Amino acid sequence: MASNQFVSILVLVVTLLLQRDNNNVVKAQLTTNFYSTSCPNLLSTVKSGVKSAVSSQPRMGASILRLFFHDCFVNGCDGSILLDDTSSFTGEQNAGPNRNSARGFTVIDTIKSAVEKACPGVVSCADILAIAARDSVVQLGGPNWNVKVGRRDAKTASQAAANSNIPAPSMSLSQLISSFSAVGLSTRDMVALSGAHTIGQSRCVNFRARVYNETNINAAFATLRQRSCPRAAGSGDANLAPLDINSATSFDNSYFKNLMAQRGLLHSDQVLFNGGSTDSIVRGYSNSPSSFNSDFAAAMIKMGDISPLTGSSGEIRKVCGKTN
Repeated sequence: MASNQFVSILVLVVTLLLQRDNNNVVKAQLTTNFYSTSCPNLLSTVKSGVKSAVSSQPRMGASILRLFFHDCFVNGCDGSILLDDTSSFTGEQNAGPNRNSARGFTVIDTIKSAVEKACPGVVSCADILAIAARDSVVQLGGPNWNVKVGRRDAKTASQAAANSNIPAPSMSLSQLISSFSAVGLSTRDMVALSGAHTIGQSRCVNFRARVYNETNINAAFATLRQRSCPRAAGSGDANLAPLDINSATSFDNSYFKNLMAQRGLLHSDQVLFNGGSTDSIVRGYSNSPSSFNSDFAAAMIKMGDISPLTGSSGEIRKVCGKTN
């Protein structure tokens, strides 16, 4: 009898400590006030650092947001993408989706340094990145939300997982839906988060096939993009184009209007509006900026909940680029 009671109590405690969503992704409890007493000036410190970086280079807002996205999709939001490669360690920064494109590391390092001066050994790099992603969106005119914190930093990283788990610009709609579902995000979450492409730029190597080979593309738009992206592979691969032709440094809903006009830059953009199951979501966001903003904020919170390290797992790095 006593044994059964103990088992029941144990089950209850585990249930309270962990939440398991319908996709079997285990999510620990993060809170918005985790650092309210241990580091009361955290939010203002991060905000100041992001404001400075984005003011001097607006594209940096998109880069920081992308860093967080790429961090969360690889074994959870654990700051693993921030770990630098060394002679004895291979991390995620040189995985295919990140090599020559992931940026913003120095901004996070600078913010971490300022946070360490105020609250040494308290705040994780994973949480700083999560807060900085939100602040980047706000700085560029997007929605605000309360960031849940309490994550700890990974002691390792996985280039293989980065290569296999981060959604690719060549993916079909069904592949995108599956990729997001694997980390507990719905199709609606996927479309909302894709709206992050209202800011930032992409390299020619990622959109060459679309602007030369695909037919569901506005002809004038394709011609415009071909001017800075030569057909020959290896030629102009790093040349940049805005993901949102209308407002690449303003967080708004014009990305979805572009899709409806067949002016999505990436294949993975245009598949969201191509006669498939997500057309109605795109149409809704195109008509209602407030609907997009609220769904985007909710999806960011949900993404931030993916498999965080908490409690005694991981560590609080002193420097974001290396383990303690």
